[in-house]
Amino acid sequence: MPLDPMEVVKIAREAGAAIMEVYTQEEMEVVSKSDSSPLTKADLDAHETIQAALRNADPLTPLVSEEGRSGNPHDSQYSWLVDPLDGTKEFVKRNGMFTVNIALMKHQSKRWTPEFGVVYAPVDDIIWVGGADHQAERIIGNNRSPIKVNEKPSKPIRLVASGSHRGDSDESFAEQLGDHELIRMGSSLKACVVAEGTADLYPRFGPTSCWDIAAAHAVVESAGGIVVGPNGKKLDYDIVNEVLNPFFLVACSPIWNPIWVANQS
Repeated sequence: MPLDPMEVVKIAREAGAAIMEVYTQEEMEVVSKSDSSPLTKADLDAHETIQAALRNADPLTPLVSEEGRSGNPHDSQYSWLVDPLDGTKEFVKRNGMFTVNIALMKHQSKRWTPEFGVVYAPVDDIIWVGGADHQAERIIGNNRSPIKVNEKPSKPIRLVASGSHRGDSDESFAEQLGDHELIRMGSSLKACVVAEGTADLYPRFGPTSCWDIAAAHAVVESAGGIVVGPNGKKLDYDIVNEVLNPFFLVACSPIWNPIWVANQS
């Protein structure tokens, strides 16, 4: 494996520091990318920080980032998959609900799966890390503690949802769950709170890209949870050609898979 997860934790913190330098400025310039999504100096600074650190520590492994790529993943068993600033809309709103996402992806057949992931919330200085060979844990400052999903769903069920995106499919699915509490949150934090047991499930019916969820995916599975696609089977990824994900469900248990699959159109 190219790098130990704890080395990547340090890189995520460095990217978070670059983001916070922009976040604390009084004025913030925002431009629109070709897909109309927002882009700030913080996105670019975090990307450059991560790319430089990974190139220095691991020059042979390709890197795919929302803001650019280097190397050819097709020629490698592993690739880095990065969202330097997940939740740019939340960043612009200055509500703190944004993260740095860094995943190490492993090539399996024609698809990719996360080997481990690091998710960092700079405002609260909280890191979630986990993977195939790294027990999921949460790091606050210098304190590290293991995390796991809920063994039994809460009563009422704690359903986490986007603070920016919510449509008819979300409402229909939530209604079929029965008694539930809705928790609003941005970025990959939604998956991380499932991993740590603060929420039970996170259904995503809206568009996302592979770098939005892969790092948190690794943490959730390491904590004992699941991340499944529309068919109820484990979500995998195309990180090169078709970077958009299908709809997915993050959950502490597969008990909601039948409802999830039935709600796919």
